[in-house]
Amino acid sequence: MRSVLLAVCASAVLAVAGAAPAVAVASTPVRASAVASSPISSTLSSSASSSVSSLAPLTDLFAERLLVADKVAAAKYGTDKPIDDPVREQQILDDVSARAVGLGLDPEAVAAVFRDQIEANKVVQRGLYARWDAHPELRPTERPDLVKEVRPILDRITTELLDALKETEGVRSGDGCELRLVLAAGRSAYGYRLDWLHLEGLGRAVPSVCG
Repeated sequence: MRSVLLAVCASAVLAVAGAAPAVAVASTPVRASAVASSPISSTLSSSASSSVSSLAPLTDLFAERLLVADKVAAAKYGTDKPIDDPVREQQILDDVSARAVGLGLDPEAVAAVFRDQIEANKVVQRGLYARWDAHPELRPTERPDLVKEVRPILDRITTELLDALKETEGVRSGDGCELRLVLAAGRSAYGYRLDWLHLEGLGRAVPSVCG
């Protein structure tokens, strides 16, 4: 499914302006619900469009979280803060697992989705590190505050993701989830104007959604 997803998302990005931007634009996302007149949407039947909308809340949040990875990378790059942070990662997984129980969700399934988000975020961070190492002129000129600026954004997305997982529980466990996921991810890639690196991250973010 991942290769199919990346192909659909790549088509979505090319539809934005004929090519993906060099750097993803985090400040002007277009939610999947707002791209009804896009080149992708025009190829979908009404039933397929409905299928897209059913998982769009999740894939939109995945895309938004991936763009925040740019800020995480900028905060850590050139410091002694590693990309991998097992202690912090386990804290996140323990937290979402506990909150999942309160929402009536399977804590292991929820933890798997969030583990994918963490790994997807690191895909983007590593890609940006490699880009900045190779092209010093592209290195960030400002260092966001990881605790005061970045983590509140991630905490807000975490809460919204938990709510979206609850809202989409029936769709995610039903037949056709993978197709719905691919279509929704393609729309989110288009709406958030993800570049190739962030598309790779999106492909890493989705394996545990269905089932």
